[in-house]
Amino acid sequence: KLTPKPPASLAVAPDGNGGIYPAMVKHSVLSDMKAKGVRYIHVFGVDNALVKPADPTFVGYCIRQKADCGNKALWKTSPDEKVGVLASKGHRPCIVEYSDMSKEMSELRSEQDGRLVFGAGNICNHFYTLDFLEQVVVPNLGNMYHIARKKIPYYCDEQKKTVKPTENNGIKLESFIFDVFPLSESMTVLDVRREDEFAPVKNPPGSDVDSPDTARRLFSNVAKKWMREAGATLLGDLESDQCEVGPMT
Repeated sequence: KLTPKPPASLAVAPDGNGGIYPAMVKHSVLSDMKAKGVRYIHVFGVDNALVKPADPTFVGYCIRQKADCGNKALWKTSPDEKVGVLASKGHRPCIVEYSDMSKEMSELRSEQDGRLVFGAGNICNHFYTLDFLEQVVVPNLGNMYHIARKKIPYYCDEQKKTVKPTENNGIKLESFIFDVFPLSESMTVLDVRREDEFAPVKNPPGSDVDSPDTARRLFSNVAKKWMREAGATLLGDLESDQCEVGPMT
């Protein structure tokens, strides 16, 4: 059954951030990169204030490891932190979303050091070779979609208005950017420090975690660290004053 939208069209929805791959084909991005001699690609989420664009450490590490695909990961702070985790399924790398993990799995800890067994958190920071995208990912685009159950607003003929359901009432096909990981033959992972690499913005201003305020503070702390390491002397209120250094500096 198709979901109507007021009153004579069909409801549509985004296809997930995995839509980046068909979009790169549709808009000739991959062919343009190839024409310009681009061989390596760094992709990251826009909601992380501490991303280092074209990070030479990450890109260089992946190239040195001869990886066709790479991923930055950091260890989860707690079992209920809402990030997917890097895992292996059928001897292939993959990401397991936090919502798909059982309570027992998410809380399982190593007997050796007490760390979470499934704790390698994914922060949407990836490396690809252009050859991998062109020769492996693009031919498999039709196999990447999976079902997501969603609350989909629909037009009700009886009420003559759009209804917003309180429970899941439909399904959509979507893909995630990391759905290509199992296609890799030589994926590598770089374990990074949270305080240097991850300041997500997922909540509104004023929230205690993952807000613009917390991201600003984390970004400032990293900038202060860079300045001190470069030999600078910082003046003023070092706790509250903001410091900013561009990540491309």
